[in-house]
Amino acid sequence: MKTFLLAFIPLLAAVDVVGLVPIYLGLGMPLTESARRRVVIEATLTAAGVGIGFVLVGEAVLDFLGVTVGDFQIAGGAVLLVLSIYELLHPGLPLRQPRARPGIVPLGIPMIAGPAVLTTLLTLARTHGAAVTVAAYALNLLIVWAGLRWAASMGRVLGDSGAEAVARVFNLFLAAIAVTFIRTGIAAVLSEIRGS
Repeated sequence: MKTFLLAFIPLLAAVDVVGLVPIYLGLGMPLTESARRRVVIEATLTAAGVGIGFVLVGEAVLDFLGVTVGDFQIAGGAVLLVLSIYELLHPGLPLRQPRARPGIVPLGIPMIAGPAVLTTLLTLARTHGAAVTVAAYALNLLIVWAGLRWAASMGRVLGDSGAEAVARVFNLFLAAIAVTFIRTGIAAVLSEIRGS
């Protein structure tokens, strides 16, 4: 259970479902109710396919490139740290132009399965295993589906300022998780240097 939570919580911060709600509402307003439901399903399935594929293929790609666990944790932590700091200082604006397939782009990729989520997935798969990581990601995607499905109600309850405040808290957690990845990566690299 502890291992699952250690995978689930960083992904929850990286996915940031509360931050997705205003973006989705900005995309979904001109759509009918049935079209909005299709967009939510399409976005969730797209993010699932990309994320799980990244967990399965990413490991082989890293091995082929000769990237160590420590290297990836440092790089992934740095990316997460930059993204979280950027979002803290410059919160993303809702997208105004609906696309032909908004469930795939931009909602599924890169808003749900973006750089922060993909980096977190690969790092967690390396440290906690692919099965635990995929299970934690699946639960996060279920939360995303529910959050987007009832986004209009959440938006009314939280309001613009409430949604922004919660998103900033999630980004602060993401920054702290990024520092942990960097610290763990540096320790792994130093251990490899001492061992060689």
